[in-house]
Amino acid sequence: MTGPALHPDVAHLACLLGVWRGKGSGIYPTIESFDYLEEVTIGHVGKPFLAYSQKTRHAETDLPLHAETGYLRPVGSDRVELVIAQPTGIVELHEGVFHPADGGGSLAFVSTSVQLTATARPVEHVTRSITVDADVMSYHVDMAAVGEPLQRHLTAQLQR
Repeated sequence: MTGPALHPDVAHLACLLGVWRGKGSGIYPTIESFDYLEEVTIGHVGKPFLAYSQKTRHAETDLPLHAETGYLRPVGSDRVELVIAQPTGIVELHEGVFHPADGGGSLAFVSTSVQLTATARPVEHVTRSITVDADVMSYHVDMAAVGEPLQRHLTAQLQR
């Protein structure tokens, strides 16, 4: 039994599809640096969007660290919107550009809005960059939060 056909509006993003696993590291001036294990799943249901889910575990203790879920929504052939919700009370809205390449491509996102619940830590701005080269996905996340300027927060390399 096969699933639904990939919607033509997301066909150019097919290089993102799959289950990606690997290691990453996190840094920020207000926390102790850490390493993590990660699993990212990007899939589709035949509609004009891709579904995204992410979860991380501490590299040494294997305890859960973070999770988020969302959607990649193409706007034409090169623009992409990214919507992400986090259990920490943060919702990120991003706009980005997709640059195709042989065997993959890259996405560069800039937050247009970061919404917070009353108890969420203050996050002002986020950028996310993703590169896919065949079966390797690498990314980094920069963040301006808790009074600190925009700077590197996360870096990872994952395998499909």
